[in-house]
Amino acid sequence: MPNDDDLCFLPALDLAGLLRRRELSARELLLAHLDRIERVNPAVNAIVTLVADRALEAAQEADERLAAGADPAALGPLHGLPIAHKDTHNTAGIRTSHGSRLADGVPEQDDLIIERIKAAGAITLGKTNVPEFAAGSHTFNPIFGATHNPYDLGRSAGGSSGGAAAALASGMVPLADGSDTGGSLRNPASFCNVVGLRPSPGRVPTWPASAAWSTLPVKGPMARTVSDAALLLSAMAGPDPRSPIALEEPGSRFARPLDRDLRGLRVAWSPDLGGLVPVEPAVARAVESAAKVFEDLGCAVEEACPDLTEGEEVFRTLRAWLFEISFGSLMDGCPEDHPDALKRTIRENTEEGRRLTGPALGRAEVAHTTLFHRVRAFFERYDVLLLPVSQVAPFDVTAEYPTEVAGVPMTDYLDWMRSAYLVTSTGSPALSVPAGFTPEGLPVGLQIVGPHRADFAVLQIGHAFEQATQHWRRRPPGADTDSGH
Repeated sequence: MPNDDDLCFLPALDLAGLLRRRELSARELLLAHLDRIERVNPAVNAIVTLVADRALEAAQEADERLAAGADPAALGPLHGLPIAHKDTHNTAGIRTSHGSRLADGVPEQDDLIIERIKAAGAITLGKTNVPEFAAGSHTFNPIFGATHNPYDLGRSAGGSSGGAAAALASGMVPLADGSDTGGSLRNPASFCNVVGLRPSPGRVPTWPASAAWSTLPVKGPMARTVSDAALLLSAMAGPDPRSPIALEEPGSRFARPLDRDLRGLRVAWSPDLGGLVPVEPAVARAVESAAKVFEDLGCAVEEACPDLTEGEEVFRTLRAWLFEISFGSLMDGCPEDHPDALKRTIRENTEEGRRLTGPALGRAEVAHTTLFHRVRAFFERYDVLLLPVSQVAPFDVTAEYPTEVAGVPMTDYLDWMRSAYLVTSTGSPALSVPAGFTPEGLPVGLQIVGPHRADFAVLQIGHAFEQATQHWRRRPPGADTDSGH
């Protein structure tokens, strides 16, 4: 049996096998992770609420079920595996802050994604840090402060699922959930050398939701390997009558093996989304190196990218509308003597939503349709598109956001995330998978974008790239001891 630190870095699929064969107990596994959290989390600040006693009770119950003769095949796919939930996902009886003093409390009801993860047998050990109301791709808030990148504690872990990514990278959990509107599953995965999947809208149904028809925000899995992300997706995905856009395909499809021969696959790649965004040279080099890996795998590779220009108007308009829906009444209720109770950027985006006119929303919807059909036609010529996840490597943790990229000034806190949010506008599934490191040892992710609803194919392609490169195996400095933390 591996030592506790090595155990905490085993893939979730391996851990699930050990648990089912009773070579490892859920309690032993949980204790190993709780010990690691105690040693590592104070410096990383990834897990902000810990429910150790509650988790130990659940682990004991999981072990007792197997000891009583439960058929391992009848257990949920996540039986006995520890998990941490994003602190914007409501968890019944467990503090959920949303990174804001205005929403900090203890919910009475689980979100649908939490219901499903629990039903699959996972053991909740806590909540992971987020930006205030998940706004922005750098994780800091007035309650818990900033999450630090395990590969360099002076750098950002990304966001808004930054706590989840940092917890995975440091071996504090084998699985974590997250959400993504403009890159919040993908950017932190890229920054922390882990995997984050933005599924197709409706693949992981959301409930409750104030704008249930919107295709911009999605929830999805994070893990250290693509197969582990698929395992978690198998528990999250599937139809639900409470979501009007839920896809009918059952989640069990994603439990199938991901192995696939990629010979003949038609691969398009672009280091800068066809010249649409500035990208740091080290990041662009990682995308180019990834394209060469696919050539070695027998793929037909060429530099190409659909025109994503409309994605800017689509994302910014529809996101502003969502902000007004989500935060308008909250902003109105802020005390006059404390206007900063809500983050400035949230107030500004909400006010932008209030200024929208019917024609502006109509133009965005038309542009959305145009973009969809252009990308659909592109994927008639290519099977997959490779892009940078983020335009930058992890930046200074004390900065709010990068103010320039490759010498180009950024206009606001969203601008540096365009390589992710333009893909959001297409509705395509998109995977962030470890693609290498900068000369300073900072992680860089590859964004693998697939055709409409081709989530399984995207996972297969990401798995093949991962198997060929093995970047996921590189642990953060000091991961085996306390010295790095």
